[in-house]
Amino acid sequence: MSNDTHNMNDPLSFVRNLWSGMGISMPGMVAPTFDVDELDKRIKDMKAVEGWLRMNLSMLQMTIQGLEMQRTTLTAVQAMGQMATDAAKSMKPEAAPEPTAAPAPEAFAGAAGAAAMWPWQMMQQMREQMQQSAEAAQAAGEEKSATATAARRARK
Repeated sequence: MSNDTHNMNDPLSFVRNLWSGMGISMPGMVAPTFDVDELDKRIKDMKAVEGWLRMNLSMLQMTIQGLEMQRTTLTAVQAMGQMATDAAKSMKPEAAPEPTAAPAPEAFAGAAGAAAMWPWQMMQQMREQMQQSAEAAQAAGEEKSATATAARRARK
């Protein structure tokens, strides 16, 4: 505190003391320096900072890409779960007569087989949906080309 009292008239004394304590001279920060070695040192320091910032930028970009992939995967899994739920609802068992005796082991084997087949059925449904949409797109394209051909003939 005693050092600060005799520098009360100099408003930058605190900043000078702060920068000089870190090994950086204040006049070099404010005014340009003409020392080539000092300039080389500053260039080297700035390039090190630039490399560090580039590394952080690339790490940030990789993190963003990883999160986007995670979001896409989660969306796909949710869609598959919804399709599996829809497929399970569409395969409601027919009303069977109530058994009077203990059910045979073959009955459970059939249920286990049906439960194991849901991925296959889901893939078949996806294939059918894709085929229907492709056929609809093809039909729309053929209709459009037929309309265009008829319009060209009408112009002639």
